[in-house]
Order: sequence, then structure tokens, then C-alpha cells
Amino acid sequence: MHTLTTDNGKEFAQHERIASALSADFFFAHPYASWERGANENMNGLIRQFFPKGMRFNCITDDDIALAMHRLNHRPRK
Repeated sequence: MHTLTTDNGKEFAQHERIASALSADFFFAHPYASWERGANENMNGLIRQFFPKGMRFNCITDDDIALAMHRLNHRPRK
């Protein structure tokens, strides 16, 4: 990994420590610029196939998550 591009959320307050530990450059995407986070947006779209927008999180079981992870991690790739 050479670079990380993330949202501007507070969960990345320790970004300097993360970048140092990974020896990677750390970048923040501009607000409302989804094209700057391509891999993230692509994965969100794939996840939405299993958990559509508006679905209540308290209805999702651990088994549902495990099934989605398995199918996403073992899907055919080019």
C-alpha cells in the first residue's frame, strides 16, 4: 500500500500515526467528491446488494454479514 484516501470523519483523527505505521501517504477526499474514493464507493455499491438503503441495522444478523462477506470475498474477478 502506498497511499490512503479517506473521508474527513473524526475516525481518522490519528491519521499521522496510521500513515507512519504503514509507511504510506495519507490523503483526505474533498466533501461530496465520491470520485476521489473510487474503491470505497464501489464496495458500498456491492454491499448495498445485500443490505439495501433504508434497511434497519437491527434486523441484520451476524449470519447475514458473514454470508455477504463470503460472497463478496469469493466473487469471480477479471
